[in-house]
Amino acid sequence: MIELPVISEENTRRKKPDWLRVKLPVGKEYAKVRKLVDQHKLHTICESGNCPNMGECWGAGTATFMILGNVCTRSCSFCAVATGRPPEYDTDEPNRVAEAIQLMGVKHAVLTSVNRDELKDKGAEIWYQTVVKTKELSPETTIETLIPDVKANWDALYRMISGGQEVVSHNMETVGSLYRRVRPQAKYDRSLEQIKLTKEYGKRTKTGIMLGLGETKEEVYKAMDDLAANGCDILTLGQYLQPTKMHIEVAEFIHPDLFDHYREEGLKRGLKYVESGPLVRSSYHAERHVNV
Repeated sequence: MIELPVISEENTRRKKPDWLRVKLPVGKEYAKVRKLVDQHKLHTICESGNCPNMGECWGAGTATFMILGNVCTRSCSFCAVATGRPPEYDTDEPNRVAEAIQLMGVKHAVLTSVNRDELKDKGAEIWYQTVVKTKELSPETTIETLIPDVKANWDALYRMISGGQEVVSHNMETVGSLYRRVRPQAKYDRSLEQIKLTKEYGKRTKTGIMLGLGETKEEVYKAMDDLAANGCDILTLGQYLQPTKMHIEVAEFIHPDLFDHYREEGLKRGLKYVESGPLVRSSYHAERHVNV
């Protein structure tokens, strides 16, 4: 069993390790994306989720768009997105997102959304229309959709994933034993089933897990086995970072060498591609995941 150093919880409040330092977002391409996002009144998970890679990704002319507003009906203990009662969604949003993607000229677009549990279709129609409109305006652009938990509304799931996107992602977020603390309104087995049904529908499947929440190595291995057994193609592993003092604390900072080990283990256990590193997030290097 590999044994590598971690930094304990009592030390996480003092100083993040050097490998978690990122550059401030600057540059011409970053400014261009910033302007387009503002002009089209779009939401991005890059901003709402306090993503540490925003400078790198926006500097490369890409962004992950968040549809269906920026208020979530869930109250996950790790997430920086606002929780509450969302306002009525904007039916013109699919057009605005598609136009922005066309103007940016991106080759690979990533779409995600808040949870809209109050909607009968969980927002599936807006999902479908956004993908379809994007494909109409940018037929050469490949698309990944990072979709929420549909609470076993499989009709909604099939509508969400039928617009023509190449990759469908649904994040597990953590190992099974931590769901009650981390994703209190979700279920580990239900998310696995959602991935399985997505794969059976014929889509390339993807998920992400945060590390440093108190999981054991054995629990990470089990999650990998469960994902492989349920048809997951791509796994991203990254370090959890506490967005505010109101969110769940970091239990440990995982060493980069252990992330490398997990990548190797995931491939051994049947996953086709594993993106693993302290600063990896769901949409990081997403363009690489289209053809694996």
